Amino acid sequence: MSTARLLIADSERNANLYYASRFLAPDPFILVQANGRRTLVMSDLELDRAKAQSSAEDVVSYSAVSEAAKRRGVAQPSLTDVVDDVLKSHGVKTLEVPLDFGVGYADALRKRGYEVKTRPEPFYPERMIKSEEEIGHITEALRVTEVALACAVELIRNSEVREGGTLWLGGKPLTAELVRKAMHLTMMERDCVAQHTIIACGVQAVDPHNEGSGPLKASEPIVMDVFPQHARTRYFADLTRTVVKGKASPKVRQMFAAVTHGQEIAYGMIKDGADGAAIHQAILDSFDQQGFKTGEQGGRMQGFFHGTGHGVGLEIHEPPRISAKADTLRAGMVVTVEPGLYYLDAGGMRIEDMVVVTKDGCRVLTEAPKVLEV
Repeated sequence: MSTARLLIADSERNANLYYASRFLAPDPFILVQANGRRTLVMSDLELDRAKAQSSAEDVVSYSAVSEAAKRRGVAQPSLTDVVDDVLKSHGVKTLEVPLDFGVGYADALRKRGYEVKTRPEPFYPERMIKSEEEIGHITEALRVTEVALACAVELIRNSEVREGGTLWLGGKPLTAELVRKAMHLTMMERDCVAQHTIIACGVQAVDPHNEGSGPLKASEPIVMDVFPQHARTRYFADLTRTVVKGKASPKVRQMFAAVTHGQEIAYGMIKDGADGAAIHQAILDSFDQQGFKTGEQGGRMQGFFHGTGHGVGLEIHEPPRISAKADTLRAGMVVTVEPGLYYLDAGGMRIEDMVVVTKDGCRVLTEAPKVLEV
């Protein structure tokens, strides 16, 4: 008996299923991968579209399989009955499923005598190594992201400073919400959709995932982190820049220099076979040597307390990681390089680019300029 991989999900939200089928659908469907073939079991609603658009070798009708079960005496065939029939046709008794596979499905299949084993992420390890086509899709999304970032920078640059240091534009305060909206509209016009874009000013950005809110201020660092998904290709991009309207404080300028140097350290170490933990530690050591300590201060974590980078593809956060945990980089991986520094007396500072790991180094995909004061 052979082993099959089994996925039951909707491919709009499940990147593994989309990767394996290259078919986008909002409702759950079944994928059985066995004996070198991928079989999709589709509703009548999606059957013809799946036959035309998916990359699967076989596409079968859910209702046809269900009707066959009825003829064998199953009064009201369940999804488990349908899956059971397809698996039997492949001579399968052992299943590999992802960690997020439904417990109800797994229990029902085990009752039918199947051995159901979870396969750790990445469920498809080959997803980590991007083809040239995939790199092209990521780069396309990144170029759109850069246009949106340039739009945000221009809004900040064109604003005026009023009493209290608040930025104003067009007769009203320039807020994080307005900048975020402008970026999202810019990306939507170019077939990219962004959520949870970070426009965090001053102390707000000391929490690296604070999306930011309210009026933006002069002389305070504004962290802009945007990570949209391309609506057509489904691939993500990730980009962060930090700017100051007017003059930055001496500490913020030093943080900017330290973070950009941290990126250069990473660029010099990233290559096929490199350990992400060693890269991350080298940046931490550099920050420490410049006096930027990491640890709890005043009841808050300050310094550099997140990873240096992560893989990007059909999900915004994919393996590998460039962090304190050892992880080996391989040629063809696309990863971010995003060191940051965060202090309550200065605000947040993060700069993020995307690179492709190569045999002897890395190729930077990001073209957006790095400018602190605007």
